[in-house]
Amino acid sequence: MQTIIDTPRIILRQFTLEDVQAVYELNSNLEVQKYTGDELVTSTERAEEIITQTSFGDYKKHGYGRWAVVHKQDNKVIGFAGLKYLPEMNETDIGYRFLPAYWGKGIATEVSIPIINYGFEKLDLKRIIGIAMQENIASWKVLEKLGLEYYKTDEYLGDGGEHLWYKLEKVDWLKSQ
Repeated sequence: MQTIIDTPRIILRQFTLEDVQAVYELNSNLEVQKYTGDELVTSTERAEEIITQTSFGDYKKHGYGRWAVVHKQDNKVIGFAGLKYLPEMNETDIGYRFLPAYWGKGIATEVSIPIINYGFEKLDLKRIIGIAMQENIASWKVLEKLGLEYYKTDEYLGDGGEHLWYKLEKVDWLKSQ
């Protein structure tokens, strides 16, 4: 599978059906899912659906989506990171999710900087947003470290939750580089 982004510790690539077990492991983990709003995945069949319907669907329809995060040292898929088009809002969201053993190691920041560059340079996006549950301090701190600016607290797709919304304009990113 073709590498999309290569960092010192990580390779980002499109998901494949060979990643079913990794997607299951990530999405069936209660700690990982705690701040996502997503239901726990309870079968490898559901993990396969996520790959075939969501990942493959996004790649085909929008030309990008969340990518598999491969930890080079372990040669293991440890999560996902990437951009996702949200048609309900006509926005592109940056997101990342990793197995707990890889939390607190700077991986989200390491992969997100080239993801933002990819979005602005290769996809010619004008703006990237980030959305994090208010309780997910680690996630919104990464968004702030990346230079995204807080602009509101609001629900996400009518879920009734309090989410922090951040944005980064292409023009501001280019000025900061």
